[in-house]
Amino acid sequence: MGNPLSYFEITTKSDAAALQKFYGDMFGWQINVLPQMGGYGLVSTGGEVGGGIGPAQSHAGVRVYFHAEDLNAALEKAESLGGKIVMQPTKISDDFGSFAVFTDPDGNEVGLWDRPGLQG
Repeated sequence: MGNPLSYFEITTKSDAAALQKFYGDMFGWQINVLPQMGGYGLVSTGGEVGGGIGPAQSHAGVRVYFHAEDLNAALEKAESLGGKIVMQPTKISDDFGSFAVFTDPDGNEVGLWDRPGLQG
């Protein structure tokens, strides 16, 4: 079995609240905005995969995250296939694990997440 989709993120360099309202209204998503995270909102889609919508820290746009047990090994594999590392593994917390980001050969950013309890 392959690596499952584990998270999505939609970020903006303009109005995060407007983007949250748009997607909440568009798809009926529940969005829990966290002031302590600069207005980033955690999205409950009603399905297995959740996400986040909020201000861009670097990359603005849509990014998907796939589960990877070993982030370093996955980044090495991405590089060997023509990708480039954008962000080395960064710890979120003990409960939420770590994430990393690479670009595919076409320049699209893709996230990796070693989320505890989620396996491929």
